[in-house]
Amino acid sequence: MNITISARKTTAKESFKNRAEQKLAKLDRFFDDEATAVITVTNEGERETVEVAIQSRGYSYRAEKTTSDRLTALDAVVDSLFKQIVKNKEKLKQRLRSNAFEAPDAMMDYEPEDYKVAKVKRFTLKPMTVDEAILQMNMIGHEFYVFRNSEQDAINVVYKRRDGQYGVIEPE
Repeated sequence: MNITISARKTTAKESFKNRAEQKLAKLDRFFDDEATAVITVTNEGERETVEVAIQSRGYSYRAEKTTSDRLTALDAVVDSLFKQIVKNKEKLKQRLRSNAFEAPDAMMDYEPEDYKVAKVKRFTLKPMTVDEAILQMNMIGHEFYVFRNSEQDAINVVYKRRDGQYGVIEPE
C-alpha cells in the first residue's frame, strides 16, 4: 500500500509517520500494492484530528477521529477502518485480495450487526435549483436533501458540512 502523510496547521514528526505505517500495515492483507492511503493530520488548538482515506480498485474507505492526542486518534481511525472492512467483508470479498479474510486475527471476532431499515420514505422530486434545495433543507431541519436539479435534470443531494458550509452530490 502506498502511504502519503500530510499535515495541516502542524507538522508530522518521523515517529508519527513510522507509527502510522505500522498501524496501516495491519490493513495490508486486505489490499494489493496498487492501494493508496492518504493520512491527514490537523491541529486545531488542543484538538488533533487524524483522517485516513484508502482508495483501492474503485472503492473508498475513510475514517476520521478527533482527540487530544494524535496517536490515540490514529489508533481509533485504524480500528474503525478495520471494522468497516470486516463488517462488509461478504460484499467486499470480490474486490479485496482473495486471501484477505483467511488469516486469523483477534479483531476477526467482531460480529457485525444486521442492517435494518427502520423507515422507507417516498416523495415526489420537484425540479429546483441548488439554492432552493438548500432553503428547503434548512426549512425542514435536515442535514441533507434529495432533489431534481432543474439546471441539469438530474437527481442531486445537498448536504450541510461539518464546517457549516454546503455540499452538492451530483451523479456522473
